[in-house]
Amino acid sequence: MSYQVPMRRIGLPVILALSLFAAPLANAQQVGQIPRIGFLRTAAPPESYIEAFRQGLKERGYIEGKNIAFEYRWAGGRTDQLPELAAELVRLKVDVVVIEGAPPALAARKASITIPIVMASSGDPVGTGLIASLARPGGNITGLTSINAQLGGKILELLKEVVPNLTHVAVLGPMDSLLHDLFLKNTEAPARALGLKLTSLRFRGPNNFESLFRRATKERANALYVPVTPFTSPAHRKQIVELAAKSRLPAIYGTRDWADIGGLISYGADRIDMYRRAATYVDKILKGAKPADLPVEQPTKFELVINLKTAKALRLTIPQTILLQADQVIE
Repeated sequence: MSYQVPMRRIGLPVILALSLFAAPLANAQQVGQIPRIGFLRTAAPPESYIEAFRQGLKERGYIEGKNIAFEYRWAGGRTDQLPELAAELVRLKVDVVVIEGAPPALAARKASITIPIVMASSGDPVGTGLIASLARPGGNITGLTSINAQLGGKILELLKEVVPNLTHVAVLGPMDSLLHDLFLKNTEAPARALGLKLTSLRFRGPNNFESLFRRATKERANALYVPVTPFTSPAHRKQIVELAAKSRLPAIYGTRDWADIGGLISYGADRIDMYRRAATYVDKILKGAKPADLPVEQPTKFELVINLKTAKALRLTIPQTILLQADQVIE
């Protein structure tokens, strides 16, 4: 003998009430499960960098607010703020921390040796002790290196071609930048080969920019190089470009955003491309890959940007050979 359990009719109001009750629970569960990515930098990056990273994730199916969330922490140019900001990201239990530069990476690693850290860019991660090697980084850090510490020879050659009778190059960088030290060390030999003197100008903050430019003028530097540094905010970058113009110092910078705001020349790794590629690392890690097993990549795209308006103001003639190499000429 079989028994049939009678079905009860549930009225529409009850169904609606149950659905309204269940929806917030489902949404809360979904929000709680979506991965959170922490950003940690010494200073705020250009918006184009963040947008490139978002686009890289979007190409892999991640949409902000839907299946991924971001936490941004900028230190306002103060490296002493980085440890607390890194600790804050750890307390928020982010799934990955994305950084640029050695100081944020060191702060993030000190805050946690388990949360994966992705370098959107770092000058010499082996030399600064962030990773064991490019092929097998080990630990919880991987990502991309800008290898700017090795670009010194090319930078000096460009300046030599652009600036007549070049003899003395001032190099501007933050007081506690390991990359600045590495750049100077790796550029000594190319400078000697080209017959150039190098002078290091170290700043603690924007308050001594003017005094450093006065020193460069006093010591008869006839060109300036500003390597890639995440220590400078957009306002500080603008101030440096204006001081270079006021001091009539032809200057070359490490990323194109400087040329966009009036810098004479920029040459270096394409940062927008690197931030887009950093999204690939985040995707792999979220899918279970370990940072220790993901090789660190080097740049595949370099950009040369010439600002002819600035060249004209400095009464410089950019050689045709340089213009033909440029990825962009700003007129």
